[in-house]
Amino acid sequence: MQTIDLFLNRVVQGDCVTVLRSLPDASVDLVVTDPPYLVNYRARDGRRCANDRDARWLLPAFQQIQRVLKPDRFCVSFYGWPWIEHFMAGWKQCGFRPVSHLIWIKSHCSRQGYTRSYHEAAFLLAKGRPPVPAQALTDVLRWEYTRNVHHPNEKPVSGLVPLIDAFSQPGDIVLDPFAGSGSTGLAASARQRRFILIELSGQHCATAQARLNALAENKVPSALPARVT
Repeated sequence: MQTIDLFLNRVVQGDCVTVLRSLPDASVDLVVTDPPYLVNYRARDGRRCANDRDARWLLPAFQQIQRVLKPDRFCVSFYGWPWIEHFMAGWKQCGFRPVSHLIWIKSHCSRQGYTRSYHEAAFLLAKGRPPVPAQALTDVLRWEYTRNVHHPNEKPVSGLVPLIDAFSQPGDIVLDPFAGSGSTGLAASARQRRFILIELSGQHCATAQARLNALAENKVPSALPARVT
């Protein structure tokens, strides 16, 4: 087991189950993550997401996530709704308790089948019994279209900032074990939180690090909202 300081404000390349085993118990304050949806997704330009074909990683990953999260804290996880039974069974088996459902409203259609999709969804999962805030976050949030420039399923930084504000404090440690192109790290850094990003793809790790470097050097425009409640 290694000290948490070795991982702070870093993009760590590797399988999150393996990397998380090196983190101490109860060492992070908030988890915000976007794991594979189990839908074998292929973007219009042909890009794919690793480990998006089966659920073998799900339980081992969230067992480690639950272990490193402090008691009475939150994990926010996006998920693939066609396989909600896999996600919910895994979360509950690990000891997480769903306490809210979050929806981001999109201005564009991201998928068309039996209906046209204009939203993204995540569950707010609790470890233990976190206190209810005096002013709760709304469960319907705004989605800023990223055009998926950095990742085939890129999440907007502005859509994650309200989560960082609502469920952590300045100086806290925010973990994203499926970090993709680093949006969680950018949101955490912009709100004076420390972060740990873990990503399997070397290409995505490089992209995440470049985005974080650009933010640190003030080379990216500040489009982040004020605190949203």
